[in-house]
Amino acid sequence: MSIVQYYGTGRRKTSIARVYLRPGKGDIKLIVNKRKRVFDEYFPLKIHKITINKPLSITNTLENFDIFINVYGGGVSAQTDAIKLGLARALLEYNTELRPALKKAGMLTRDARETERKKYGLLKARKASQYHKR
Repeated sequence: MSIVQYYGTGRRKTSIARVYLRPGKGDIKLIVNKRKRVFDEYFPLKIHKITINKPLSITNTLENFDIFINVYGGGVSAQTDAIKLGLARALLEYNTELRPALKKAGMLTRDARETERKKYGLLKARKASQYHKR
């Protein structure tokens, strides 16, 4: 007996989220760095919850799936963006007719910005010590 599930991978900075959608009643199960976490405790800010639920609310599939999320790396904000992209890609695997709505909302575009490396002679990537003429 095989379980019907839909998969999507999301990335942002150094965060990677693997998102699995299974038909169910709308529960979210979150595994962060190989530990089970409570979704509301790990993402206490309302903006993070809104960001994660955005692909589901746009496609009106909020109550249709149980969501299993495995995310690691990066900070909390990068993880939420990675989860958002993973959810959108999993929804596309579920139904390709949702593509125009997700595309219009910008849910399918990966944010490719990465952290700039530190250069030698500088304090950080671009920060230098104060210049003095004499």
